[in-house]
Amino acid sequence: MEKVNKDMIIIDVIRMDPNCAEVFFKHGLHCVGCPSASGESIEDACAVHGIDADKLIKDLNEYFNN
Repeated sequence: MEKVNKDMIIIDVIRMDPNCAEVFFKHGLHCVGCPSASGESIEDACAVHGIDADKLIKDLNEYFNN
């Protein structure tokens, strides 16, 4: 079951489980605590940072399903 999608705001995902920040870090998205994280979607952040959003979403959903 998919809990996370590309349209979600980064901080909302972090609030679901703060430990999931490690998944963002693993993908090179280290701005989970910056002001943009509270208003930027995962897809937008990935586009800005050159990160594959689909891989990040897959890993986030694997994290939340375990």
